[in-house]
Amino acid sequence: MAAQKINEALEHIAKAEKYLKTGFLKWKPDYDSAATEYGKAGVAFKNAKQFDQAKDAYLREAEAHANNRALFHSAKAYEQAGMMLKEMQKLPEAVQLIEKASMMYLENGTPDTAAIALERAGKLIESVNPEKAVQLYQQTASVFENEERLQQAVELLGKASRLLVRGRRLDEAALSLQKEKNMYKEVENYPTCYKKTIAQVLVHLHRHDYVAAEKCVRESYSIPGFNGSEDCTALEQLLEGYDNQDQDQVSEVCNSPLFKYMDNDYAKLGLSLVVPGGGTKKKSPLTAQNEAGGSAAAGSHADEEDDEYSGGLC
Repeated sequence: MAAQKINEALEHIAKAEKYLKTGFLKWKPDYDSAATEYGKAGVAFKNAKQFDQAKDAYLREAEAHANNRALFHSAKAYEQAGMMLKEMQKLPEAVQLIEKASMMYLENGTPDTAAIALERAGKLIESVNPEKAVQLYQQTASVFENEERLQQAVELLGKASRLLVRGRRLDEAALSLQKEKNMYKEVENYPTCYKKTIAQVLVHLHRHDYVAAEKCVRESYSIPGFNGSEDCTALEQLLEGYDNQDQDQVSEVCNSPLFKYMDNDYAKLGLSLVVPGGGTKKKSPLTAQNEAGGSAAAGSHADEEDDEYSGGLC
């Protein structure tokens, strides 16, 4: 079966080369017919799992379409060549061709197809080169944003933000999250704005920038429904614990379902958040009074422990 497909592919290549030849009665190559034959050859080689030869056939198809000024079809052929490189596990080279295809789509006036190609390239390279994937996702978001398709744009920004957090590129992550939040605010998706505020605060605190974290919460009070929400209350408690160097309070907030069930990268930020110089600090008078009332029924043994730690540790 494979041998049959290879022979079929070679026949198509021979036909393509014949279409490209010129002579006394044929002054101009027939690029359109040649491209068709190269495309058929690429499919046949792919079916025979001869990916390197399939890639070459698709590149010849792309060149023929380009000579015929058929940019869209040329870009499609470059994409196909890129996918053959993917099959060969040559991911950087695959991404390079898919990027070239996306630029041709933009030149052709089909930005949606360009964005889809860039996103596909990002997914291909994400596991081996996250930095390149971030760049591709940001490019894709920009294309969608220029087309005023903010929902698609913000989803791609979200992928970039999570990769930046995963790579501990926290300064860039903070900027990316702010842009995400601005877009969600623009499309009036306010509950997601709250979640992005939590992510921002965690990133800022891991950057040891308490002022930026506090400013982030303060500015979010202008978002409809944020003030008084469980997200707002939790963040206020988190900042209070961080400011008071109370690791217990910070850990309690970060271990709450609100934080633990966020996207995994942000949940990990919460679980790993350590207060500089943190320990267990003295509770506020109201908190201490409530806890004392709750522990009164615990018996004399608990009372003895309270006496032992009367200095304020709990």
